[in-house]
This record gives sequence, structure tokens and C-alpha cells, in this order.
Amino acid sequence: MVSTPLVVAVDGPSGSGKSSTARGVATRLGLAYLDTGAMYRAMTWALLERGTDLDDPAAIARDAEHVVIESGTDPQAPTIVADGVDVSGPIRSRRVTDHVSPVSAVPRVRELLVTLQRRYVEAADGIVVEGRDIGSVVAPDAPVKVHLVADAAARAARRALETGDADAAATLESLARRDRIDSTRAASPLTQAEGSVLIDGTHLTLEQVIDQVVTLVDAVRDPA
Repeated sequence: MVSTPLVVAVDGPSGSGKSSTARGVATRLGLAYLDTGAMYRAMTWALLERGTDLDDPAAIARDAEHVVIESGTDPQAPTIVADGVDVSGPIRSRRVTDHVSPVSAVPRVRELLVTLQRRYVEAADGIVVEGRDIGSVVAPDAPVKVHLVADAAARAARRALETGDADAAATLESLARRDRIDSTRAASPLTQAEGSVLIDGTHLTLEQVIDQVVTLVDAVRDPA
């Protein structure tokens, strides 16, 4: 039997439903919630605002040192602040989406944010963390690890609904481009973590996916 604090790692590609699933699990179980993808988006927004050359990894690494990011951990009202500005809305813009993968691929950015993410995990009395490298890098000892996937069409439809983008083809190409960058970057590439449970949510409702993750948590908390 695992005692608290409990860490539930939810990984997977963009548009797979990680955020909705992680928030739903955290809400149902009374746990904190951390959206690490929002942290990378917040970093990207801050660097864009600073005028950093995002084609220059050295410039990104240099300027990232000075960005201050704060993340709320309430699953029912998550917040993300960069340099004192609430960026919950701006980080979902196409401008940020088009630049977040190159920023995330810079090793120093990942070092800075993984350190910050671990602080949130260590400070919480039980937390659901979602991203792309939670089970493999941020919290490799998490007792519950999930790798959530969905087919490309389903992911594109979800992302278009989230962003309000009516151009389905452009959304699909954007996701494919992010997949290529995230899966091939040198620092913490997107991969299924050892010991994680693969869940394909293509033909499942959100509640069905949440149910599956909660079942995994229950099995760890109270093994038969």
C-alpha cells in the first residue's frame, strides 16, 4: 500500500486529452494538479514578449534564466503566471503554439522547468501531473504512470475545439510538427515511460478515461 503524497503522472502527445483527464482525476480524488505544458507555453510567451530570437537556442537559454513562472495547482481553477502577468489566455494563442516546441527543446529550458516542477510535486500532499516527460524525467518514481494517446484526427478535433481554429488541416499539420519535434529532441524526448499504462482515448469519453486512471490509483492505494 502506497502512502501519500501520491504522484500520478499523465503523459502523452499534444491533443490527447491529458489536461482534461488530469484535472478530472485530480478533482475526483481531491489531489493537486500541475499542467507542465502550460509552464513551457508560459516560458515561450515570456521570451516572445522579451523579443528573444527563438531561432537561437543560446539566446533562449540565456533569457530563460530570468523568466519567473508561477503555477496554480487547483484543478478546478488552474492558473499560470509569467513575470507577474496572468497568461492563461495568451499561452493558447497560435503565436505561442507555433513556437513552444523549439523553446521546449532547449536543454536549459527543460532543466529550469523540471526543477520548478519537482518543487511543486514535492510540496503537494498528492498531485496529478501532466506533460510529456513526467513519468520518464520529472517523477520517474511515480507509483501511477499513464501514457494517454488518441488518433491524429481525434487529437486535431480536440485541439481545434480548444483553440477555436476552424482550419482542421492546419491544426492537424501543427500537431504533426509538434510530434516530430517533441519525439526527436535531444532533451527529454516524448516517449512512453517505463512502467506506464497505455490508454487510447480515441473512442472513449472523458469520463471513461478518468475512470480508468482512477482505477489504477485505487489499485495502488489499496492493492488486493
